[in-house]
Amino acid sequence: MKTLEEQKRYERAKTRVNELKKFYNNLISYIVIIGFLAGLNYYQNEWSYAWFLWAALGWGIGLAFHAARAYRLNPMFDKDWEERKIRKYMEEEQDDQKQLWE
Repeated sequence: MKTLEEQKRYERAKTRVNELKKFYNNLISYIVIIGFLAGLNYYQNEWSYAWFLWAALGWGIGLAFHAARAYRLNPMFDKDWEERKIRKYMEEEQDDQKQLWE
């Protein structure tokens, strides 16, 4: 039988895999659709005005944020920072409770 900690680790790993899977699906959709739009743009005007780049840029920015979230590339608010803040606020709340009863 799995312990509670093993179950929590499994759930965190499963969540991470789902985040990566969603990112990869988004990336594949980006490549296919932007490729199609580029081909359509070339067919229409042989890139005299490359309008497909607007869609590529907008979606690309969103894709970059999605990648940062999926790969946890947030230098300011990493997991250690989050854990430290949670512990700090829990300790502050505990201290406040002690002061109320003293």
